[in-house]
Amino acid sequence: MTYPEPSTHPVPVDGRPDAPFDGLPDQHFVREPSERRTGSQQTGGRGPGGGAGRWLRAKTYTTPAAAVAVLVVVALLGMGIVSRDTGELHIPGAGITTLLRSVFLAALFLHLGEIVGHRLARTVPGTPRARPPGWGVALSLAGAAAAFGQIVQMADLNRLSFTETYATDPGGMLLLQANAFLAAAACAWLKRPAWAVLPLAAVILSEAVRAHPELDTPEVGVVLTTIHLTASALWTGGLVYALRALHLWRGQQDGEPGAGRVLLARYARMAVFLYVALAVTGTFSTLRRLPLEDVFTTAYGRTLIVKLVLVAVVSVLALVARSRLHRRRGGRRGRRARIAEDAVERPARAEMVMLVGVVAVSALLTVVPTPTW
Repeated sequence: MTYPEPSTHPVPVDGRPDAPFDGLPDQHFVREPSERRTGSQQTGGRGPGGGAGRWLRAKTYTTPAAAVAVLVVVALLGMGIVSRDTGELHIPGAGITTLLRSVFLAALFLHLGEIVGHRLARTVPGTPRARPPGWGVALSLAGAAAAFGQIVQMADLNRLSFTETYATDPGGMLLLQANAFLAAAACAWLKRPAWAVLPLAAVILSEAVRAHPELDTPEVGVVLTTIHLTASALWTGGLVYALRALHLWRGQQDGEPGAGRVLLARYARMAVFLYVALAVTGTFSTLRRLPLEDVFTTAYGRTLIVKLVLVAVVSVLALVARSRLHRRRGGRRGRRARIAEDAVERPARAEMVMLVGVVAVSALLTVVPTPTW
């Protein structure tokens, strides 16, 4: 860098007129162009560091924050609401158990959905090279912690040692699930995410067995629950991954505009079959476990009604997003492609928040007393 010639007249130092001249050039008192404030900084404008940037960052975190809030509220307050005036026995620690089970299901769904979503993204032509960061290790560790937390709570409530808790059927299932989650985390850490499908499948199967201890035709209940949990995981986790990819690819320059919208469209086609599987297995499981006359008078029946309402809202939001995908197809480029993605993303994000509510209510459904015929 070339400095200008030194000044020939004294220059005040530190703002004091009587300060001695230090002999430094004028450049010492002039900022480099790179150090000068940008227009947005000078005017408080809407550059990346100004109001618009803060607004975009707030918008980015709004959806996950709302999802976490829904999960926590349903988990901690749900049991007291649905069991009011039912005359059913109080379940100790129901709120904490529901919260742990919500984390357990969310970790399972998001990890499995991430694996399938990554494979689905590879089938979309013209996608940017960047992919959403892998959450597999953190998700499976959270799932293992939730399983161990349930073991600790079970031991505390029943005044049992850990060894005695493991010896029970529920405790043994939770231990198996915790170890399977740890195996899935190891697969993700070793950069072999596809290998995690096997331990996650073990989690689903063990959860299906744990949820159906009845003596009459337990095999039917296990099959129905396995299909139901798998479809739920792919629906919820796949949508989250598609939205993450859509958000990431919007700022990339090495891919085709609208690649995120194409990924959402392919996810939507898969979601149709998942929805049918959920509806069929959920209906048959309900008919097997809940007498019709107990729908409004039991905590189980009321929780199921809340779940059905949430699923109905999710269905409407999914139809809205799907209709916008069809309506806005075509060779859109640049800014018009981003506008089309925004129109589809809004109902999809609302659908994700509602799906988190479904996950929390499903966790509550495993805690409330099961009606008996």
